[in-house]
Amino acid sequence: MNTLVAGAASAGGKSLDFSFAQQATVIVLCALTALISHMALAVFNDGVRPFMLDFIQGRSTRSATTAVSFGLSAGFIFGLGAPMALSTGVLNPWLLFLPTDVLGLLAPKKWLAPLLGGAWGALVIFGLGGANEVAHDLPVDFLTAMQQMATPILFLFTLFPVLAITRQFGKLRGGIAGVVELALVILTMKLWPDVFPGAAAMAVGVVMLIGFATAKDIRQRRADRAAAKAEAGIGSDSGSGSGAGSGAEGRQVSEAELEDPMQSLFSASATRLRRHLPLFMVLGAGVCLLAQMHVFGGGEATSFLIAKGDYSGAAQVDFYRVFGFIPLIATTALASGAYAIAGFTFVYPIGYLLPSPWLALLAGAAVFALEVLALSWIGRMLGRLPSVRDSSEHLRNAISESLWLAILFGSLLAANTMGGGLGILIVGGLYLLNEAMGRVVVRMAAAPAAVLVGGVLLNLLYGLDLFTPVKS
Repeated sequence: MNTLVAGAASAGGKSLDFSFAQQATVIVLCALTALISHMALAVFNDGVRPFMLDFIQGRSTRSATTAVSFGLSAGFIFGLGAPMALSTGVLNPWLLFLPTDVLGLLAPKKWLAPLLGGAWGALVIFGLGGANEVAHDLPVDFLTAMQQMATPILFLFTLFPVLAITRQFGKLRGGIAGVVELALVILTMKLWPDVFPGAAAMAVGVVMLIGFATAKDIRQRRADRAAAKAEAGIGSDSGSGSGAGSGAEGRQVSEAELEDPMQSLFSASATRLRRHLPLFMVLGAGVCLLAQMHVFGGGEATSFLIAKGDYSGAAQVDFYRVFGFIPLIATTALASGAYAIAGFTFVYPIGYLLPSPWLALLAGAAVFALEVLALSWIGRMLGRLPSVRDSSEHLRNAISESLWLAILFGSLLAANTMGGGLGILIVGGLYLLNEAMGRVVVRMAAAPAAVLVGGVLLNLLYGLDLFTPVKS
């Protein structure tokens, strides 16, 4: 097996001992994101963003919006963010930014929001290390067992472009994409054993998807232009009187478009965000700096790659993810007036690759400035490319589907490592029970949360002399 991925599955990942600069960056950034959330300028949770318009316009209270944010975020914080950080030694956005969404909205006063956010950052920085040491000293070391999730996540995540192509463009193109990706993975493992084998495969898959979608939109626009020319030719034969009427009708349509309430809302939202451009530039600088420090990963697969020092592989993974979220983030930001805490997430891969923290600060500020200034243009472009817009939705669904299977399978591997058949029974049973109860914990986070609970139960059973840990 590829040495990089084999190491990810067996080695201990990064240490949770942070330098003073890393500690300060996390605390200050958490304080800043809580302040921005309090001001309803940005939130990390994509599901919360559509609710922000009612809060901004005074139709929803702060407490009600906070309840929505907590309800949509709690499962990811404790079921995915914390387990991933503990098992990889790398911080992630679910652990840092989802809580600051909630704390910022919860704070009744503006000055209190950064205090609460900074306190959460401090708790993460100083609490994770202690929890990590305690867990590793237990008879059943479930944190080391959770590193078994690395291989399923890294390899199955590679397939998300294939799933998206199949769903949008059918079995034939999906099958071709699958064969191409498989060939590229095998080729990479054979020729470049120290390179993440899914990097080239994902790149080609995403390019194929965007190529299919763009070609479809171009064909559709050509067909629409041809139909419009044909209709105009028929209209010109009707005489000059009808031509004058057509001109008046054209002016009426133009005025109606100008008065379109959605266009007006989008314009007002973009203007609101641009007014706070300096604050967004500071935010972009902070997020990019945190990524540059290599103690933070923007996704599940990225966290394991960062833990093993494969920063170029992590940058590629997070770069390909961007294409699945640009339309969602742009449209929800324009519709609600609240941006995303990490923007379009371009600052993640840029930060991983930059050699200097000063460059990261400058690059992050510049990237966020460009993103906020380009929001209106991006919204207009997405309106003209419906197939490309649809591709992003298929990409997001494919990412979620592939990661769900990978995390579930990896969690069962972890259960087997720490407890054999009994471990699988407990972890798998907790997952199935969660499904039967209507998913009290969100599906993506249910399996890692079950591993944590299962690890605690196995240690209790060991203390009662009812269980003997599996020999590694």
